[in-house]
Amino acid sequence: MTHEQVEFFEDAGTGLRAVIAVHDTTLGPAFGGTRFYPYPDQDAAVTDVLRLSRGMTLKNAVAGLPCGGAKAVIIGDPGAVKSERLLEAYGRCVQSLGGRYVTAGDVGTSAEDLDVIGRTTEHVVGRTVAAGGYGDSGPMTALGVFHALRAAAAFRWDTADLRGRTVGIEGLGKVGYELARLLVDAGAQVVAADPSAAARELAERDLPAVVVVRTVADAAVDIYAPCALGATLNSASIPAIRAGIVCGAANNQLATAEDEQLLADRGILWVPDFVASAGGVTTGSAEYRRLPLEDVPAQVAKIFDTTAEVLTLARRQGMLPGAAAEAVAQQRLSGTPAAGGSPRRAH
Repeated sequence: MTHEQVEFFEDAGTGLRAVIAVHDTTLGPAFGGTRFYPYPDQDAAVTDVLRLSRGMTLKNAVAGLPCGGAKAVIIGDPGAVKSERLLEAYGRCVQSLGGRYVTAGDVGTSAEDLDVIGRTTEHVVGRTVAAGGYGDSGPMTALGVFHALRAAAAFRWDTADLRGRTVGIEGLGKVGYELARLLVDAGAQVVAADPSAAARELAERDLPAVVVVRTVADAAVDIYAPCALGATLNSASIPAIRAGIVCGAANNQLATAEDEQLLADRGILWVPDFVASAGGVTTGSAEYRRLPLEDVPAQVAKIFDTTAEVLTLARRQGMLPGAAAEAVAQQRLSGTPAAGGSPRRAH
């Protein structure tokens, strides 16, 4: 994974330890969220930020956004070490890159945190409405996944109507919760799992139609929607999946590139995560460019067409959806036709 720039930051006074990885700025400033997470060591953090930043380049290019890809991680338990001083110090790190990197929220960072980061950098999106931002991007991320699910259903079952379909959501955080609400409103049957008791209780209280279970990865569902952390699709989990479609918001869902072939060998249609989860960065790009907030849902709805384009290309070229999505991204990065890619076996 060739990156344009990888920067390491430390601030002894606040305990800040951060890594910012700018993968590609061909299409514009590199957008990507800041993940605040207790990595076991720096190597694990670097591995994660390199993978995530490359995924952001693909996500932004496939979505047709005028921005490149990047990601940042802050190493530590946000519940123990997060402070306003630390976030302000981190904002100065972002500012030092001169606008090459525009940060946003991710696991462990909220819109309120971005308000604080915004005190020391202008290159931040996802702040609260009160601070001049467009608020939490979670609902638009969920809306994008919802449209991707509909497109995948139309591709597989010849109808985008999700009524009567059973969807298993892994993760009831800010994206999974909103996705569950959209699916219930669309007439789908929803089962969901989350290790957080608070998240489960919120869903049970506000979304009584959602059945909260221990695990959904191996549940008897039509669609499996991973919306938590990545690498849940692997050689151990894939043999147990009973869904016909896998489509969710989690980044880097495949533990290895070979795992997509394992899904295809079992007849499971996978929608690449960087295609399905572009709703959040679409919102962030609009905020940065000061486009009207009311226009964002219509932009996010285009993820339906993008998903259909990727799946159709994969079938036509005899490649897996991941390769097809990368071909579309490379087309938009280089201006060449999206007819290349390395063909791989697919069902």
